[in-house]
Formats: sequence, C-alpha cells, structure tokens
Amino acid sequence: MCLPIRSPKSASRDGAGAGPHLALVAVQIIFGTWPVVGKIALRALPSTGLVAIRAVGAAAAFFVLLRLRGRLVVPRRGDLARLALYSLLGVVLNQFLYVKGLALSTAVNAALLSTTIPVFTLLVATLLGYERVSARAVVGTLAAAAGVVYLVDPLRADFSGDKTVGNFLLVANTAAYGAYIAVSQDVFRRYGALAAMSWVFLFGCLACAPVGGYYLSQVPLQQVGWAIWLAVVYIVLVPTVGAYYLNAWALERVAPSTVAVYIYLQPLFAFALAPLVLGAEEGWGRRNTVAAALIFAGVAVVTLRARTRVMEEISEHPDALGH
Repeated sequence: MCLPIRSPKSASRDGAGAGPHLALVAVQIIFGTWPVVGKIALRALPSTGLVAIRAVGAAAAFFVLLRLRGRLVVPRRGDLARLALYSLLGVVLNQFLYVKGLALSTAVNAALLSTTIPVFTLLVATLLGYERVSARAVVGTLAAAAGVVYLVDPLRADFSGDKTVGNFLLVANTAAYGAYIAVSQDVFRRYGALAAMSWVFLFGCLACAPVGGYYLSQVPLQQVGWAIWLAVVYIVLVPTVGAYYLNAWALERVAPSTVAVYIYLQPLFAFALAPLVLGAEEGWGRRNTVAAALIFAGVAVVTLRARTRVMEEISEHPDALGH
C-alpha cells in the first residue's frame, strides 16, 4: 500500500513532547561534524563534485528507505512543483552557494553570516502568513544571534573587498536555506518527512549531478584513498540523510522559527568539539560560557513561545484531540 498522507492536525498531535527538540539538537551536533569530515574529503575531491555525491547518494538512500517502508508515493502535480522549489532552496542553492562562498570568504565570516538564517526564516514565514511575529520570538532570535556573534568574535571577521563576493554568496545561502525552512512545512506534514525528503533530493541530484559530475570526471578517482571514501560515506549518510531527515521530521511538528533558531547551537558545538577533534590549543573559556548562556537562553525563549502557542490552541479547541 502507499504510505499515508497525513493531515496537519495529526502532525501537530504527534509533536507533543520533547522529541522534536531533541531531534533538532541532534541535527546541530551532526551538522557540526560535517565541516571537519568535509575537509578530509575535499583533500581529494572538488567541492562541486562532493555536493553532487551528497545529493545523488542521499536521494538513493532516501528511496531505499522509502521502499522498505512501503510503495513509492507520487505527490500531486502541484506538490511536485513545490518539492522541486524546496529542493532548489534547501539542497541546490544551499549546497553550492555555501561551498563556493566559504572558498571565497573565511570560516569566521561564514559563522557570523549564518546568524541571519533564523532572521530570514521568520521574515519569510511572516510575509507569507505562516507565522505571526511576536516580541518573544524576536527577543529569543536576537539573543541567540548575539551569542553566536560573541562566540566567533566579529573582530576576527574579514569583510575586505576581496571577500565581498564570498560574503555575498554566503548571505544568499542563508536566505535560500531560511526560505526553505519557512515554506516547506506544509508538504512535510502532508506526506511525511521520509517521502517528502526523497523527492526533494531526487530533484536535487538532477540539478547537482551534471555540474558535479563534470568536475569529478577530471579527478583520477581510482587513486582516491579509502579514508577519503569513508569520509564521503559518512557525509552522505549522517550529515545529509540523517540530519536532513531529522530536521524535516521536527519541522512537521514545530514552527519554522523554532527549527531555525536551533541553528545557533551549531557553532557552539563546533567550538566545544574542536579541541577534542582537531587538537586545538584553545579550550573552553569565559567567552564560550557567556556565548553558551546567550544561545541557550535565546533558544529557550523561542521554544517556550512555541510550546505556549500549542497549549493555547489545545485549550481553545480541546475537541481537536479526539479526531
């Protein structure tokens, strides 16, 4: 049988509890490991080629998982167009703009500019009527953003003229990903995270494979070592399939702005793990503690806002739980 198409009401009921929030924390930890492992893979593979491998590998993995769960779901024609748009925003533009922007800018700039993702998410969701702006959401988002800015230290950022193009691409990346989070919730709720993500990555690999394949064809792949291929397998299965699925699963159940604000945890986890993974000299200090307090406070404020809104909806419509 085909997998069921779920209604927004049923998805909201499923979202009660801490599950989506734990999933979002896991997503940020997973995404925090991707740059470290990505550096290993990029020693032998071109960046565009790695993007193509991520998209094609993830699409194949998602469809295998979908087949194990039941028959393939073919969305309605209008939803196929939406899924193609979400793929463009969340996979194609997100991947290519970030990789190229990072190459032309700096890691510190990328970390600072990533703070605009929740801002773009809230802005797009509000303009399209998906969410209502509240003072609590704005305060929480700004507090978490301040924590990230303080953590990475703006004085280390390089916004000189030769970094302008890279910085522009990084901002375009955050706008595309923020819009993806803001507009994709409805389709994830109706088809489920697994089915929807399968189609998102199918469209993504159709766009990424030709470009990435061209650059991969210029690399002697037979000379690539096993450590590089292990890194590639990890990148496909964990920071791509695992993280994107968990993010979509959580997005079925909580507001887009809540999903987006958890992104602020990524640099915090990265800074905490760097001394352990890379042997960095700098350990956890006062700056990390202050930044952590701001980030966790901001996330808590936005999360509390989401929980409060759900409780209000339940109190206003208690009969909805019985349907």
